[in-house]
Amino acid sequence: MPATKHVRRSVSLPAPIAKQVGRIAKSERSSDNRVLVELIEMGIEARKQREKAFFELAERFRNASDPKEAKRLGDEMSLMVFKDLMRKNAGKLSFAGCDE
Repeated sequence: MPATKHVRRSVSLPAPIAKQVGRIAKSERSSDNRVLVELIEMGIEARKQREKAFFELAERFRNASDPKEAKRLGDEMSLMVFKDLMRKNAGKLSFAGCDE
């Protein structure tokens, strides 16, 4: 099996996150770089899991025959979408008419 190709990237981290990464690396006796790679891998996996859970929920919603169950599943889907929107925008949301 061929070795994984590595690509060099340069990123700027907010100081508090850089400190956390440094503390994790020190406690694990690892490099900051290795910690960043592991955190990125975990984040990618978490995103895949959220996406999979959403599509499974959407399938259950489409197949629901009971109106109460369909409403509950729809509400659950709405909550997932809202949480994802909040996570992506992290306080940067603005609502029309609410910025005054």
